[in-house]
Amino acid sequence: MGKRVLVAMSGGVDSSAAALLLQRQGYDCAGAMLRLYAGETAEGGCCSAADAEDARAAARRLGMNFYVFDETARFARDVMDKFVAEYCAGRTPNPCIDCNRSLKFGALLDRALALGYDYVATGHYARVARDGARCHLLRGRDRRKDQSYVLFRLTQAQLAHLLLPVGEYDKPAIRALAKEAGLVTAHKPDSQDICFVPDGDYVRFLREYGGVESAPGDFVDRAGRVLGRHGGLVGYTAGQRKGLGVSADRRLYVVSKNAADNTVLLGDDAELFSSALLASDVNWIEPAPEGSLRVTAKTRYSQTEAPAEVAPLADGTVRVTFDVPQRAVTAGQAVVFYDGERVVGGGTIERAL
Repeated sequence: MGKRVLVAMSGGVDSSAAALLLQRQGYDCAGAMLRLYAGETAEGGCCSAADAEDARAAARRLGMNFYVFDETARFARDVMDKFVAEYCAGRTPNPCIDCNRSLKFGALLDRALALGYDYVATGHYARVARDGARCHLLRGRDRRKDQSYVLFRLTQAQLAHLLLPVGEYDKPAIRALAKEAGLVTAHKPDSQDICFVPDGDYVRFLREYGGVESAPGDFVDRAGRVLGRHGGLVGYTAGQRKGLGVSADRRLYVVSKNAADNTVLLGDDAELFSSALLASDVNWIEPAPEGSLRVTAKTRYSQTEAPAEVAPLADGTVRVTFDVPQRAVTAGQAVVFYDGERVVGGGTIERAL
C-alpha cells in the first residue's frame, strides 16, 4: 500500500490495537506519544511515565518506530490555562475536547505531515467515511463506547488525514486482538481521570496551578432569596446535590452559577430542565445549514441524544431547541448534533434557555 501512518499511542489497549489493525491492513506505521503534562499523574490516568513505557513496548512488539514529542507548553496554554479561565468565568469545561482540538489533531497532525506521513490514527471509537472529496465523522459501531462526541471539532482537512480503525469493533474484540498479538496493554484498564488533576481535586489544582482563590458568596433561589453561603463558584457544577451544606425541606440542586454577582442558583429537580440552549464557537463537519435543521443532540458525553432543532443565528451562535426538556444543561460543556450515524457538528454551551 505504501501509505505511512503515525499512530497516536497513549499506552492503552485501544491505541495499541489501532496500530495492530492498520499494520494488518498494509499500512507502514510508526507510533508516537505526546508528552503533555510534566507533573504527577494518577495511576490509571493518562500521560504517565508508565503509559509511555507501555506504548513503547507495544510499538516494539509490532516492530514499529516510536517517537515522543514534547508538547507540554502548548498543552499548558491551550488546555490547562483554558481550564482555569473557564472555571473562573463560572463555566464547567471539558479539557479532553480541548486536548483533541489542539494537541491530538493539531500538534500531532502537524508533526506527522512535516515528517512525511500520510495519516494520523488514534484509538477512538468512531469512524471516518469518505464520499469523494468530503469526509464524514460517524459514530463507533459499539454505541456503548462511541466517542464521536469528543471529536466534533474535527475539520475536513483533519478528517482527510485521519484513520480510526478501532471504531469498527467493540471493546471485547479489541482486547481479544491485543491479547492474541501479545501486546502488554491487552488487559490494561481504561483511563478515567483528567491527567493534570490526578486525585480528582480540581479545586486544589485551580488554586495551586492557576492561583485561583474563589471567593465565598450566596446560594440563592429564583426569587433572589439567600439560602446560605457557598465556598466559591469553582466548587460547584449544574446538577450537583451533595456538599451544598444548605438545610431545606426539599432536595436542592445547583441550577446555574453567576460569575457577575458570585451567586449559585439552587432549585429542585424540575428547575434543572431546559427546553433550549445557546451555543457558540460552532464547528460544522457537514455543510452549515442555511436555515433551521432537525437533528438529534446531546449535551454530555454519556447522554443519549434527543430530538432537537438547531437554528443558526446572525452572530454565528446557534439556538438548540429540544422536543423534550433536557436536564442539567451546563455552560462550558459541548452540545453535539447528529444526523443518524453522522456527526453534523457542535458547539460550546453558553447558557440554558
